[in-house]
Amino acid sequence: MLHYRDGDAAAFDVLYARHKGGVYRYLLRLSRDAAVAEELFQDVWTNLIRARFGYTVQARFATYLYRLAHNRWIDHYRRNRLGVVVTLDEEDGGAPVDPPDDREIPQDVALDARRQAARLMELISELPAAQREAFLLQQEGGMSVEDIANATGVTRETAKSRLRYAMSKLRKGMQEWR
Repeated sequence: MLHYRDGDAAAFDVLYARHKGGVYRYLLRLSRDAAVAEELFQDVWTNLIRARFGYTVQARFATYLYRLAHNRWIDHYRRNRLGVVVTLDEEDGGAPVDPPDDREIPQDVALDARRQAARLMELISELPAAQREAFLLQQEGGMSVEDIANATGVTRETAKSRLRYAMSKLRKGMQEWR
């Protein structure tokens, strides 16, 4: 980002290529609407372009970028008075991990893996909005607890607590399911 700020236009291409997938999936799972996610996605990158000359390093670039995405989502949410819902339905962007090719594993094992993935997606969609967001920032953005706190404007302890509760609920839900 510092190279881009200082006039290296090719640096933007590197940033975009590196982060476009995670940011888009994050917005898609928050909005549950591809058209809304695309609009917000474009706005995030436009805001990044506008803010480049004033950029200063205060955290990892991913934290800064996801903070822009979070703020854009909050603006959209407030303007439209939406309920915050996050899903990992296959129509909405796929599972967080690509399933293995069914030809490589026995059919019964593949079926069990698909059922486990479906159950996990269901459990994630049932998490409270703040826990879902923290979980998605960690999984999609590869963010640390500190980065999540900075991106969402909460304390480190709050971000840590949200992640801990989310992981606990997901583990419990998967254990009960088995």
